[in-house]
Amino acid sequence: MARATTVQTPHGPARAYVERVPEPRGALLLGHGAGGGIAAPDLAAAARAARDAGFAVALVEQPYRVAGRRSPAPAAQLDAAWLAVVGRLAARSFAGLPLVVGGRSSGARVACRTAAESGAAAVLCLAFPLHPPGRPDAPSRQPELDAVKVPMLVVQGDRDPFGLPPDGPARTVVVVAGDHSLRSSGTVTSAAVRGWLLGLRL
Repeated sequence: MARATTVQTPHGPARAYVERVPEPRGALLLGHGAGGGIAAPDLAAAARAARDAGFAVALVEQPYRVAGRRSPAPAAQLDAAWLAVVGRLAARSFAGLPLVVGGRSSGARVACRTAAESGAAAVLCLAFPLHPPGRPDAPSRQPELDAVKVPMLVVQGDRDPFGLPPDGPARTVVVVAGDHSLRSSGTVTSAAVRGWLLGLRL
């Protein structure tokens, strides 16, 4: 049973739903997408895989969602709130554990942008939004992925209109059947995340 913890951030209270496991190998912290919440199917699949692999899990709600808003806060506010939650959990619930950070879509971007500052040992991206659909002139978010120097897994749908990131020196990309929601690929997503976590040297 997950335990809800409220964390004060520079931009209002966030909420982390923490689930512990016996003798954890590490902890996985996951953020939600821009307009969705922590109940997204791919987040549930990743959390299940993490627990099976011996990782404690925290699903994190950004302050704007806790306040009941659907429109996301600016990137700088998202990053600051996320770092406040990671810092609190690293000092208390997950003290002494290696941290794997990640999320879906917007949450994946936040985890990438803050990976170095959060002290992450690895990063998990679900449905990373590489570029806005139908806007070939818009800047790519590839630099956010490339800035991450620790091991990274990206799980991406083969029909995702936000594009398909390439593999990189420390980045593994697993393509599954599905669109940006990854709604229909839970079993495959879970297996990919579990195998990757078990293979990490933490």
